[in-house]
Amino acid sequence: MESGGDGDWQVRHIPGAQATKVYRCPGCDHEIQPGTPHVVAWPAQDYGSVEQRRHWHPNCWKSRARRPPGRW
Repeated sequence: MESGGDGDWQVRHIPGAQATKVYRCPGCDHEIQPGTPHVVAWPAQDYGSVEQRRHWHPNCWKSRARRPPGRW
């Protein structure tokens, strides 16, 4: 669980060995390729909701507070 100015988040850090699909990072809009370590985050109130999960590059996740509201 992580808290920030944008609310409370459930967060998982995915090691490269477990990253088997291509995802699009909502922070930079670039693809996250298989084998790339990344972060999966979703609002804490939506426990396990697949529809709310987003895959982020670690640096994009850390800098999300600098993005305009609603940009993800």
